[in-house]
Amino acid sequence: METIGARQAGRERNRAALLDAAAAVFVEQGVNAPIRDIAGRAGVGLGTVYRHFPTRADLVTAVYRHQIEECASLAVTLLEQRIPPVEALERWIAAFVEFLVTKHGLGAALQSEDPSLSSLHTLMLDELVPACASLLAAGAEAGELDAAVDAHTLMRAIGNLSILGPGYQRAEAQAMVERLLIGCRVTPAVPGEERS
Repeated sequence: METIGARQAGRERNRAALLDAAAAVFVEQGVNAPIRDIAGRAGVGLGTVYRHFPTRADLVTAVYRHQIEECASLAVTLLEQRIPPVEALERWIAAFVEFLVTKHGLGAALQSEDPSLSSLHTLMLDELVPACASLLAAGAEAGELDAAVDAHTLMRAIGNLSILGPGYQRAEAQAMVERLLIGCRVTPAVPGEERS
């Protein structure tokens, strides 16, 4: 007879297999990939998927939760390093853009108005916006970044710039985000000119 502990261990194995399978399928096909493809890759039935993750939004959020938390903790690591704050922001944004563009459809999901994805919005707001804000604040304090740049607005702009499509791929997204970040810097005063 199967013990409660064995059943629990089996559920945890199924959940882990589903998360691994979903992460791989999302990279290949995007966050709107068929659930049956995820179930097949994990070696479980559709019912098992829906027992663990009743909605697609639950699955998307679970897959990306750990990665979003890692991205948030990177900001802390960068702030502890002895590098210029503007460089810390650039490194963090580069990691965030790489995350968005390699996880096909995540940028669109983060920008979606779909109420079922509200937990993903909340996760982004709770984890990533404060991380970005801490880097912006350090840059503003050092006189390198414009103090008027709002973290939430910047993150939305980056999310929009990271939605790939025909003729607009990873390299183009990265280049556009780099241009956006140039606009966040404080422009050095030219000798003899008044700053506006």
